[in-house]
Amino acid sequence: MTGRAAVLGHPISHSKSPALHRAAYARLGVELDYSAIDVTEAGLPAFMARVRKDVQLGPSWHGLSVTMPLKSAMVGEVDEVRGVARELGVVNTVAFERPAAGTDAAPIRLVGYNTDVAGIVNALRHAGAVSAPAAAVLGGGGTAAAAIAALKELDAPAADIFVRDITGAREARAAAEALGLPVRVRPLEGASAALARADVVISTLPPRAADPLAEELARLFAQGAGGPAGEVRPGVLLDVAYDPWPSRIASAWLEAGGVVVPGLEMLIYQAVEQVRHFTGLHEAVPAEVIDVMCDAVGAPRRVF
Repeated sequence: MTGRAAVLGHPISHSKSPALHRAAYARLGVELDYSAIDVTEAGLPAFMARVRKDVQLGPSWHGLSVTMPLKSAMVGEVDEVRGVARELGVVNTVAFERPAAGTDAAPIRLVGYNTDVAGIVNALRHAGAVSAPAAAVLGGGGTAAAAIAALKELDAPAADIFVRDITGAREARAAAEALGLPVRVRPLEGASAALARADVVISTLPPRAADPLAEELARLFAQGAGGPAGEVRPGVLLDVAYDPWPSRIASAWLEAGGVVVPGLEMLIYQAVEQVRHFTGLHEAVPAEVIDVMCDAVGAPRRVF
């Protein structure tokens, strides 16, 4: 029987996850039909109730990828949350855990994970960022929470979180507290000077939301941050928004000589971990599988 998996979110038509996952399962020889399903936060409980009913009728579902705005809400829809997702309170992956052979009476369990953290860490490391002495995050939602965890893994001693409303950033604040990473929540307006001096910047803002900041950064880089030209050189920027690409902030960063990591890189690496969960692989996903995933979305193949 062909299994099922899907990416859930709203809106979802732009998602590249189906291309990534279908390429992986075809290369692995796994019969798993992966689709994109538009689900709002209000509609999530009813959708998950239908999924549980389907699971009772037969072992059809193998996994769910979860994107905005469902990552926090999904925590309450699974049977267990594991790993860093438990500290973050943010789930982007649901695996369907089947009972061991000989224990068919046990129910299939829905287990929540967060593979965004691994996606961010591996994307940054692939670009040469092995540590983050000075770090900043743009945005304060669920993906920002994953960014905080990634910076912790990259040995960042602290981080600045830049948001439109400094009374918000609930998910990022909670993640920082749970992980013990000191943070300062600061207004997005006027953030350019701090970003220009950071070693690693992770933008979790929606597409085009960073455009005004990009113009400010471009002027700052051109002026050398008020000093001699060339005094300020940007570090590594990961912009999780990958459509349209390049974003304005990515273009400004590149023109100033900085390193830009497209959000597509993060998407690939987090999907690699999802493939492992959905297929039950206990070892790393083979390099040739990652290669076809890259091919499917027009990304360069990895060099292992």
